Amino acid sequence: MSARALPFLATVAVLLIAGCSGGGSTSAAPVSSSAGAASTSAAPSSAPATTQPQPTTTTSVKKAAGAVERYETFLHAVGKQDLATACEIAAPAAKKAEDEGFGPCEQTFPITFSMFSASQRKALLSATVDRGGITETSTKVEIPAKAVRSAAKFTGSDLGDAVLELRGGKWYITD
Repeated sequence: MSARALPFLATVAVLLIAGCSGGGSTSAAPVSSSAGAASTSAAPSSAPATTQPQPTTTTSVKKAAGAVERYETFLHAVGKQDLATACEIAAPAAKKAEDEGFGPCEQTFPITFSMFSASQRKALLSATVDRGGITETSTKVEIPAKAVRSAAKFTGSDLGDAVLELRGGKWYITD
């Protein structure tokens, strides 16, 4: 593979990671979240009230923890080259990629696996996410590649940043 092709293939890998579909739902209908029902009026604040939970609330911490745990499961699946798990967690993003002309996850994700070196895949087996490096809104958790802690260094161009959304009680990579 030429050095000039690597950035293009890395971008394709990011799209594939973000776009794997499998047995997951293809519905784009939003799933309700308890975050919208949480009241922020109990804590005094000089800032104007927002509809987004504050990162330090118990609800927010639990929500972020669930998303981080699910993303770590995804990273470990990529390290193991576990196609079923990777495609299940990234199903909504995979559907987007498939709609844009990529094939189904089961056909395209093995290409993504091959883009990581053996040492990178091994590092993904025990990768964790630094919760201090994530961004959270009322409906999404964004995990940048720089928040991934592993024996190998990953960047946004080779691992990709991830956006997870809660759907049907489970976290999925949507972008």
